[in-house]
Amino acid sequence: MQRGMFHVKHAPFLFLKERRRLVKISYTVDDAHDGREIRQLASSTLGLSAKLWKRIKWNGTILVNGKPCRNASLRVKAGDELTMLWQEASPVVPVDLPLDVLYEDEAFLIVNKPAAMIVHPTHREARDTLVHAVAGYFRRRGERVGIHPLYRLDRDTTGIVILAKSARIQHAMTQCHGQIYREYLALARGHLDRSSGRIDMPIGRDTSKANHWQVRADGKRALTEYKVIASWPAYSLLKLHLLTGRTHQIRVHFSALGHPLLGDAAYGGPCDRMKRQALHAWRVRFRHPLTGKEIQVQAPVPQDMRHLIGPDIVSRETSSFLYW
Repeated sequence: MQRGMFHVKHAPFLFLKERRRLVKISYTVDDAHDGREIRQLASSTLGLSAKLWKRIKWNGTILVNGKPCRNASLRVKAGDELTMLWQEASPVVPVDLPLDVLYEDEAFLIVNKPAAMIVHPTHREARDTLVHAVAGYFRRRGERVGIHPLYRLDRDTTGIVILAKSARIQHAMTQCHGQIYREYLALARGHLDRSSGRIDMPIGRDTSKANHWQVRADGKRALTEYKVIASWPAYSLLKLHLLTGRTHQIRVHFSALGHPLLGDAAYGGPCDRMKRQALHAWRVRFRHPLTGKEIQVQAPVPQDMRHLIGPDIVSRETSSFLYW
């Protein structure tokens, strides 16, 4: 292994009747990091979160040149082999539910979430969430890996969800919003004044309603780019890119503009054509943290939106696969 390079391995095993895996990181210290403390390398060079580093330090194993090390302040030398091992287990009960897999490798599972499904369980008895379906998928394949969604979609928003197979990969991919380019399709009421633009309106909680958000001066900054793809007498098809990741951001922004999404009853959208918000997480693009390769994934447009858009426009946009 070259100096300054690290490698991740996953070794599955059973422990106390739980599905676990042993995660191993190997790193050869280079000249630039000669004399650095192990704990410094963990955060700055290996990119471990504080939570994961604490787990490794107290419950994992640290090896320097193959020998156990209990001193996180030990200064390593160029050429030293640093190895960290820890156990990862998923507390989610596996459930055999349908799962539309779009992409998978050693680090990621990317799936197409259907409507009427939440990503994480909201109570202990829940057994019908996306992470339950993913746990069932891994069980059927004999994989013992972690389940770490990089972001959430609302219950009735369809489309792409990226899940990391380890906490370390999750941490590496969620350091800033721009690491993952996410593109959405939406159907909004009426016609926008401009064919493209950027919405810059802060979003905060609506204190008068539970789980409801609104544009408000004291909210957090929220940026949404949009482009009108096609229009019909009563609604328009929009391509959207989020520059920030606020809860309900797209739904709140277009409601505030007077163009709520079709089917979005919570934010004033008409429900005669759609029975859920017409929002689909369509495309993602990101740089793979282990290989450096650019990954691009696209999720098929769901049938309820496809019916209103028409096959010609769907085919045209799907075949282009262009980004702004």
